[in-house]
Parts: sequence; structure tokens; C-alpha cells
Amino acid sequence: MNELTMNLKTDSGTPLYEQIYRYIRSEIRSGRIPCGERLPSTRALSRHLEVSRSTVELAYEQLLSEGYVEAEPYRGFFVAEIEELYHISQKKAEMPAVEEKQKAFRYDFTPNGVDLKSFPYSVWRKLSKEILMDDRTELFRSGDSQGEYGFRSAICSYLYQARGVDCSPEQVIIGAGSDYILMLLSMILGTGFRIGFEDPTYKQAYRVMKGLSYDTVPIGLDRNGMKVSELRKEGADIAYVTPSHQYPTGIIMPMKRRLELLKWAQEAPERYIIEDDYDSEFRYKGKPIPALKGYDRNDKVIYLGTFSKSIAPAIRLSYMVLPENLMWKYKEKHSFVQSTVSKVDQLIVQRFIEEGYYERHLNKTRAMYKGRHDVLIEALKPLLKVCAISGENAGVHLLLTFKNGKTEEELVGSAKEKDIRVYGMSAYQIRRAREREEATILLGYANLSERQIREAVNTLTECWCPVGLK
Repeated sequence: MNELTMNLKTDSGTPLYEQIYRYIRSEIRSGRIPCGERLPSTRALSRHLEVSRSTVELAYEQLLSEGYVEAEPYRGFFVAEIEELYHISQKKAEMPAVEEKQKAFRYDFTPNGVDLKSFPYSVWRKLSKEILMDDRTELFRSGDSQGEYGFRSAICSYLYQARGVDCSPEQVIIGAGSDYILMLLSMILGTGFRIGFEDPTYKQAYRVMKGLSYDTVPIGLDRNGMKVSELRKEGADIAYVTPSHQYPTGIIMPMKRRLELLKWAQEAPERYIIEDDYDSEFRYKGKPIPALKGYDRNDKVIYLGTFSKSIAPAIRLSYMVLPENLMWKYKEKHSFVQSTVSKVDQLIVQRFIEEGYYERHLNKTRAMYKGRHDVLIEALKPLLKVCAISGENAGVHLLLTFKNGKTEEELVGSAKEKDIRVYGMSAYQIRRAREREEATILLGYANLSERQIREAVNTLTECWCPVGLK
């Protein structure tokens, strides 16, 4: 090969040597310059491209260092034998384009929604500015592996006042999201445990623990929550529960069942309850239900909490409260794991809690969600001839259980045809549903305005309710 034809751009911002290198690399990868082919000499290529010889030499040196070409003394530069690279390029070319984003629906009743329009931007900017106003180099050093003490203290105060949980900052560990917290917990617990999950359940936690090689087993629910008798029958060592607002059914575990569960945990030294207090802040009838951890007198409950739902998902701030025996185990063997949350973010949320902004934000958000909840309940009245509503007194979603023989697939499909996304219960079930089981649909309302809720439900009524029953 005596010359290479390429269009070099002097005003592109990319150095000329890099343009030459990229062009030749692309030609080699695609197979247009086959292995063993001799490249033009640096002198010949520089003359052909009208660039300096040193520019071509830099490009060739980069190709040499990455193994695309080989230099033979007194003979020149030759394309290296890299057969596997051609296979990789060919496979990439054959792969179909993957759709990066899911289809955007006109109305999306996601049960995991958070209304980010209510995010306290002005307060967040104010706190951020105040914290970063001074040159505080300690903010950018590695902090406490458990999380900053002041932030952990603020969490303890909040949990005592709002959730009835009496704990010390020494028992609290901060992490970036619930997945990280569960992975750290698995290190502390060790292997060999069998975990019973509510069925249906919060699938992400189930997937994480199963992915960490735990033996997992689905435990059925009745109107009071997880069946303790099934925990015993299945030989579970750990129960993963959402007692204050079971996700996704909305069941609230009554005191009698809570005491049964605590008694089950006390029956063996290596039994624990993981209480995921997800969604507990949003309750629309009566007062918030106290956490199960608040009734734990024998240190058997591992309490998990997060600010992702109450503030914003991107905050990525979660925490767990460990029983004292597990806390000592963490300090002895696992405290070397560094905190995954920046000190700056911890200090912002700490001030957000301590200065009363968090409580005001929750009150505002709760009132807004209550308004949407009420609008949704009212709009659904025409559908009550074919379905029943449940789980409507807390959280940011409710359930519709249909009695007209329609399948979940039919209900989801007919809504999709009208550009509305709804969610079936099957996505949260561990065991496969029985064929004749009544279809249940989840409708979340955090992401929709009151007007959008009315419009969408009117359309769903047309889809799901026969004309004669309206």
C-alpha cells in the first residue's frame, strides 16, 4: 500500500495525528486493511497528506502501542495478526439496535413515582451554598465509614419522633441506595441463611438477595400480612417484611401479627427480621403506623429506611439500624468498607432534617398526594361495578382487583392501546399466579396531576367497563 486517502480537518479541534490514527485503526478493525498489509512509510504518507513527518510518526506510534501494527526493521510497518478483532467487529455489526428508552406513555400510573416538581429547590440551593461557603477542606476528606456522626444523630432523632424507633447513632449505617445497604448487610450476616420474602413482594430486594446467593423462599400473605406459620414450615431464618405498608398490596400488619413475628424471631439465636419501612411517610387515614422495630425488645429487627421516596430518587441516601450484636460484628470485621455517600450530601440532608425543612416538605408532599389520591378514588367510582379498590389508605398507589373475568394481560393491553401504562400484580409475585386468580392492577398517582388522573381514568373506564354496566 503506497498511500492512504483521508480527509483531515484542521479546524475540528482534534489533533492531526489523532485523526490519522483513528482512520487507520477504523480501516484495520473493519478489515478494509487486512492483516499483513504493509502501511505507507512515514515519509511517503506525510508527503501524500501534506503534513509533517512527526505527525505521521505520532499516529504510527499510537497504533504500535495498541498492537494494531508491527514494525519490522528495514521493511516498515505491517498490520498485526488480530483475527479476534474482526470477529468482534462482525458481531457488533450483526447485533440489532437496542432501544435505549422505553416507550413514553401519555399517562403512566407507575407505583414508584415521585413528584419532583415539589422538590424544595430553593432550600436545597440555600443549604448547599451555606455549607460550601467556607473553604472547609475536611468536607472533601474520607469520612466515617458508617456515615457522618451528626447525620446519623439526625436520623435517630427523626426515627424516634416519627417512627417510634429508639436507637443510637452507633447502630446506624449510611449507604448510597438500598441495594448497597443490602449488599453490606449480606457481608455482616454472612451466608447460610434462608430468607423468607412476602409474596407478592418488593422485587428489587428479592433480586438483590437472591443474586447474593441466599436461599430465598416465598411466604404467602393473608389479610394481616406475612403468614408466620409458613415461615416455620419453610424453615426460614430471616423474614423480609414491609409491615407498616406492605408493598405492593398495602396491607398493614396489625399488632397481633407483629408480636407473632417477633416471637418467631426470638425462638432461635440466629433468626432476624428485616423491616423495610418503604413508603411509611405517606398515610391518609389516621396517624402513621409505628415501625415494627419500635416493639423489638430482644434486638431481632434490622431496620431499613431511605430518603429516595420522600425527597428524590437521585439523593441515593439510605440507611439501616442494626441490632447491637450485628453492630459489633460490623465494627470488628467490616468497618473497613468506606462510606459510599459524600460528606457534603450527608451534611445537606442533616441540615434539611435538623432545621425543620424535611418535616415541612413531607407535610406539603403528603397533602399534595392526598389530593391526587382523593381525585383518583372519585374518578374510579364508575369502575366499582367490575372491580374492588384496596391499599388506598397509604403510599402512592392503590390496587384494583377485577371480578369480571378479564385477565391482567387484557387489562394492561387495552390500556396500552390508549397510550396509558398500568402495572399488573404478576410483576411483583415470586410464585406464578393461579390461572383463575382474579386480575389485580396497580395504579400509582405521584407522577400525574389531578387533571391527568381524571382524563386517564375516564379513558380506562371506556376500556375496562362494558357499556351496559356504566
